Formats: sequence, structure tokens, C-alpha cells
Amino acid sequence: MYENSAGGGDVPWRPELPPGEGGKAAGIVAALVAALRSGRLRPGDRLPPQRRLAQELGVDLTTVMRGFRLARARGLVAGRAGQGSFVAEGALAALDPAVPTPAAPVDLSMNSPPQPAAARLAARIGQGIAAMLADEPGLARLHYGESGGSPGDRALAARLLEQRLGPLSPERVVLTSGSQSALHALCALLLRPGDGFLCGEFTYPGLIAVAARHGVRLVPLAMDGAGILPEAVAQRCRALRPKALYLIPSADNPTAATLPLERRAKLAEIAAEHGIAIIEDDAYGLLQEADLPPLACLLPERSWHVTTLSKCATPALRTALVAAPSAAEADRLVQMLRATCLMPPPLMTGLAMRWAGDGSLLAIRDAIRAENRARQHLAAGILAGFGPAADPSCPHLWLKLPEGWRAAGFTGEAGRLGLSVTPGDAFAVGPPAMEAVRVSLGVPDDRAALAEALACLRRLLERQPAAAGRPVI
Repeated sequence: MYENSAGGGDVPWRPELPPGEGGKAAGIVAALVAALRSGRLRPGDRLPPQRRLAQELGVDLTTVMRGFRLARARGLVAGRAGQGSFVAEGALAALDPAVPTPAAPVDLSMNSPPQPAAARLAARIGQGIAAMLADEPGLARLHYGESGGSPGDRALAARLLEQRLGPLSPERVVLTSGSQSALHALCALLLRPGDGFLCGEFTYPGLIAVAARHGVRLVPLAMDGAGILPEAVAQRCRALRPKALYLIPSADNPTAATLPLERRAKLAEIAAEHGIAIIEDDAYGLLQEADLPPLACLLPERSWHVTTLSKCATPALRTALVAAPSAAEADRLVQMLRATCLMPPPLMTGLAMRWAGDGSLLAIRDAIRAENRARQHLAAGILAGFGPAADPSCPHLWLKLPEGWRAAGFTGEAGRLGLSVTPGDAFAVGPPAMEAVRVSLGVPDDRAALAEALACLRRLLERQPAAAGRPVI
């Protein structure tokens, strides 16, 4: 199919690089690894000239040279004087994770956003706080604030949420110290011990913890690749008369599913028919490019829409925004928050709303979204054939394990290789419906480190559990 060095020709290989700035050299290495795993490239194949690759890819020659140096360091590429670059004879052996493992432990378990240079987070935080404290109104941020946010902050938050929800009165908006605080207060406000609370059969562990704290009974709902099944909600409503439904409609955590419009409309119809409240955790909605209406647009009178800035900017802000069904319901939530967390953090909330007002927040969001897309592109190439479920703009993927693996055993073996992933059991409400792990892509400092970790993870996926040297239980 391809000419190799014996035939005198170059293999017609052109790496597909991820979008966005930076990390292209690592992308060349990742594409080379993917081509070796698929058999498209074989040991001894001659690679295209670096100058020609640079022209075809539209990048500097130095970027391609750096990528080839990284590949040589891994034992994937070898050079021959006067002849060019070739796939090294030992390239396939160099992919074996029994030999190379990450130089340092790699965290693929914490679902934190990446921090690309284009976001300028460190500089923006320092400059923003300094500018805020340079005037008298800003100095007020060093004192206690209002429990649901100041009127000015609520107005800025409403303007930000209007991009997703349409026209929104600031009186309906409440600022909290993160979405976990919002979920805790909403559970206390809407539910009583023993009440049924509907959620996906795999769901956010923070919700599981909140429900346990309040003595609320989580009721798992069947899911498929597009999210919660409306017929499962209708059946549970008829049989159990629950009080509320929790869902993550966009890039669900952990399954990465996004509810299509028809399913959103049906869920809103079922909630209205049975009189249940909807708690809509829209942690990833601002990152997505798909223009799907939140449930709060379809059933505003029964929906509590929660948006955190932790995934589209930084967890350091500790700021979340809640759109309540009405101003009166917002006031009830403020009273609950006053009794639990008192107020959102004044200084960081001030910074967040300053960014919301001057456009910085969306610029940061755009940089993080671009980096997420690049990392997802990288992961899709390296994990090709294992069918990970993912949203291209978001920082995690859901990986169903090959037959024979169990999530606990796989997680343990990954840990022994220096990789931390999150087993599906951590998200399961009841016995898990499948053996899977969540892999988060945001923590590694750069794409090269991520590519190395994912390549190691792939080799573990390719092994049978019995070959791991210990029982999987």
C-alpha cells in the first residue's frame, strides 16, 4: 500500500494537527504514535522531508524539527545521513508501556480546565485585583458582602447569563460561592429527608454527597449516549412521585452526553405535567458552541439554572450564578445561602464580574475552549478504536472499558503506572450499569505530557486484565 525505504519513496503520511496555538510539535508526535498503532506507518518507512511537511501543515520549519526531535527522543524516529528521517526499527517496542511510563505522576482524574498561555490567567488575575483595589468602590471588596451578591454584580451576572437564557431580570439571579454551595442550598430549599430526587444512573459525585447529607433519596434514571431517557423520567414520576430532577444537559459529567433538543423539550413537558422542579447544572454550557436552549428556557417557571465559572475560567474564582424561577424564589435561595455560606467570596466575585463586564471572561473562555478542542483531538487520535465519548469543547471523556476489565481494577493498574483516572463507580447511583472510567484532560501542563500519559493509558487498555499480574476484583 505504501512505498518504504526499500522502494525509494516516502510514505504519504501527513499528520493532522489539533487546532489552536502551541503544542503543534507534540501534535506531530501524537499523530506519529497514532499512525504506528493503526499500522499506517511501519518500522523502516521513510518519512516526508521536514521542510515539505512544514509547508503542507502551514507551520514553521522549527516546529516540525522540534516534533521530530521529540519523536527521536522517544525512539520513534531515526535519521540517516543524506537520506532523511525514518520510522525507527524499534518504534513499536518503544510504544510498550511496560518500558516507558510517565516521568512523573499524571493527574487525569481532576476535572479542571487547562490553563493555556492564551488565557493569560495569572496576568489577568494580578492586574484585575490590582485595578479593582486602586479605587474606593473596589476597596469595599475587602469587607463583608451581600449574601446573593450586590445589585451591581447581579446585573452583570444577568447580562452574562442572557447569552444562554435570553432576557433576565437581575432580581432572579443569585451569586454563590461555587456550584457545590448552590446545590447544597437548593437541596435544602426544595427537598425534605426521604423525598425522591431524580438523576442519571451516573451523575456528579458532588450531588451524591449533597443528597446523602440531606437524607434525600436519589432515584437513578436509565441513560444512553444522548443522556437521560425521558421515558425513564415519566415512569419514575408515575411510580414514585419525586420532587425534583437533576441533570447536566450539556457535556454531562461524567458521560459527556449532550441532550438533543427533542429530549430537552420532552423532559420539560414531563416536569410540567408532574409538577417537579428541575435543577439544571450547566457547568459546561458556556464552553459549547452548539446553540441548544437550556431547560430554563423551556420551563422557566420550574427550573433552577446553575452556571459555574470553574470550568470555563478557573476554579479559583469560586463563583457560580443561579437563575431562579422568579425574584421571590431567588430571595428564598438567598436566605438559605445566608445560613450556610453567608456570601460569595467578595474579592474573587468582584474579579469575576469585572471580567464579565469588560469581555475578559469570554476571552478566557474562548482560549480554554480552543485548548480543550486541541486536547480532545489529541485524545481521539491516541485512543482511536476504544470509542471514548466526549464533547470536543469540554475537558473530559467517558471511556467504556474493554471486556474483562472492571473500573476498580483498571484504575488501580493505571495508578501503578503513575496515572490517576476516576472509576465509574464514583459516579454511580446504585450498581454501575457499565464498567467505565472518566478521563480528564485539563491538568497536565502541556499537550506533550498529556500525549505521553494517554499513550500509556492506551497500552493498558490493550492488555488483558490477567496480564496485569494481579486479580481484578
